Amino acid sequence: MASNNALPATGKGLIISFGEMLIDFVPTTSGVSLAEAPGFLKAPGGAPANVAIAVARLGGKSAFVGKLGDDEFGHMLAGILKENDVNADGITFDEGARTALAFVTLRADGEREFMFYRNPSADMLLKPEDLNLELIRSAKIFHYGSISLIVEPCRSAHLKALEVAKEAGSLLSYDPNLRLPLWPSPKEAREQILSIWDKADIIKISDVELEFLTGKVDDASALSLWHPNLKLLLVTLGEDGSKYYTKNFHGSVDAFHVKTVDTTGAGDSFIGALLSKIVDDQSILEDEARLREVLKFANATGAITTTKKGAIPALPTEPDVLNLIKQA
Repeated sequence: MASNNALPATGKGLIISFGEMLIDFVPTTSGVSLAEAPGFLKAPGGAPANVAIAVARLGGKSAFVGKLGDDEFGHMLAGILKENDVNADGITFDEGARTALAFVTLRADGEREFMFYRNPSADMLLKPEDLNLELIRSAKIFHYGSISLIVEPCRSAHLKALEVAKEAGSLLSYDPNLRLPLWPSPKEAREQILSIWDKADIIKISDVELEFLTGKVDDASALSLWHPNLKLLLVTLGEDGSKYYTKNFHGSVDAFHVKTVDTTGAGDSFIGALLSKIVDDQSILEDEARLREVLKFANATGAITTTKKGAIPALPTEPDVLNLIKQA
């Protein structure tokens, strides 16, 4: 009989990711500027799509809701979701707009800089009437970011999807995924990211986002973002692991040390791993010992994701993750 603190099984409840999916063009050489890059590899990306595939790769049940261009890249991305066992019934295609592209610079330390081509891209044109409401209502967890809040009509579609999921009893999971170059100004980014803050049950932010929102990175600044409906606030600290805050306890969980090649998708696989382990048993959020086991699993999932270029090829299976935990 497993002890009560054993890692829970991956849940079978549906986790829906809402938002953007795009093509990242990643330089074939790390540590050079976009202008100096000799060539680029195309890598499917977009944080919500990464989360959906992360969940499926770990054996969970996931769906993606968003809009793609009715072009070769859009159909390629929809195909990648299906190949990875992600339900694609929430995808619509726009005949008039292209699938979004991003050129990503990998600095020598594995961190990234972005240049986006979205003027406007199909994901920005998702309308409330495009939403598959039946699918959204079936979600046990509804996960989303903030990029879909930048412009209309996508913003209205996002707010509608949130409302429908909440009414249906879904747990709401929010990872703002700050991409400053996409916002008109830092002030607008801060205001809009915080405009839906109080709706979420789970919020995951990075140390960079915590500093952007509050000006500091410490427990007090994290707790200043607490709201009464929140069940769990997570702050990821890269190679320093992650911190967790709930109504009754808070603490930190160490990272796993690996050879980092590309940090793309690490935060997405971290949150995907956490959601896959709590979707069928939300009481874990109130049990510190079990939550710490799940966060250890999530940290290991994030760590493995940094060991290869591109997010989706690097997303691990559960045996991969358990293997890293065993070796540590």
